[in-house]
Formats: sequence, C-alpha cells, structure tokens
Amino acid sequence: MSSYFLVIFLLLNSSIVGAAGYLQTIPHFWQTLYPQGGQSLYCDIKFKPYDRRFNIEHVYPMSWVSKTLRCGNRKQCRKRSERFNRIESDMHNMYPARKDLNKRRGAMGYGIIKGESLIEPRCDMEIDERKRRVEPRPEVRGDIARSMLYMSDRYDLPIYKKQRALLLKWHRSDPPDEKERQRNKLVARKQGSVNKWISSKSIN
Repeated sequence: MSSYFLVIFLLLNSSIVGAAGYLQTIPHFWQTLYPQGGQSLYCDIKFKPYDRRFNIEHVYPMSWVSKTLRCGNRKQCRKRSERFNRIESDMHNMYPARKDLNKRRGAMGYGIIKGESLIEPRCDMEIDERKRRVEPRPEVRGDIARSMLYMSDRYDLPIYKKQRALLLKWHRSDPPDEKERQRNKLVARKQGSVNKWISSKSIN
C-alpha cells in the first residue's frame, strides 16, 4: 500500500482521527486566532508567533472531561472516545497561556481568593493550593465564564452549583467586548459552532 493510501486509510479510521483531532487543531488555533501573536489569558503577557513559552490552556479542564466520560487518562481517552476528541479540539475552550501558569492551574476550579497575593509582580492571578482555586484577573473573568458555560451546555459536562453561580456572576459583570465577539466569529467560521453565551443577548 502506498504511503498516500495508507494516510487515507488511517484518516478514515475513526479512532485514529479522534486520537489526532486535538493535535491537528493546534496549528489551526494559532494560525486562525493568533497569527501575529497576541496576549496570554492569565497575565496579559504579549507573545509573538512561535513563542515556545506559551501553549494552549483548556479553560474547562480536560481531566474533568475524562473523569465524566470515564474513558481513562487523557492519552487513553484520545484513543477510546470520539466524544472526548471533539471536546478536546473545541477552540472555544482554548486560550493561550504561559506554560508554567497553565501547569500551575492544572485542573483547579475558579474562585475568589481572600487577600491579594499575586503569583508574581504585574500578574493579577492568585492561586490557593490548599483550596484548589484560581482567581484570574477581572478583565478575563467573563471570557472564562462564557467558555466554561458553553462547554457545559454543548457537551453536557457538569459544573458544580457554586462554581456555576460564580461563572454566571462573572458573565454578567464582564460582558463580551468586540475582541471576544470577533474571536467567537473566527472560531465559528473554522469549526462551525458558535458560543451563544457570547453571541446571544438573551442569555443572562
């Protein structure tokens, strides 16, 4: 079998397509949304294209997804679950973040942390390791909320009651701006789904 037909065969195999879904999405994410670079989610740090200090943060953590789907760890879920791969590849849930901060956040939920103990100077982000909570800067709380709420609605993923109440509060207090609306349109154009928490005025 020639290499060309081998590739076609593999792409037609659903488990292979699923396993490569997110990896295939990564270049589209950067080229579609941040072709000239941009600013990171948590610390508002400017980055240029191909800056290796930054990677993709899944706002709704993928470990929450794998736990909900009961498909194993992330690597196993990519091989076993087409649904997992659709979720992992959804760019509405993907934002640029500095690698070390992405790792520090891990799968912690979001919340308000008492005091003002920033993780570093000029970065308005706080982490409570004991309570496993992350407080993002006010300017992106609405963006984060709408991403989380979209993922919950679209894929029937759980968000516990207290977390959802906070996200709804952030959604209302930090409404979508033109930059977020434009991002929503770009993602929709690329993958065919709209985040209605951004586009609809009736959701409040």
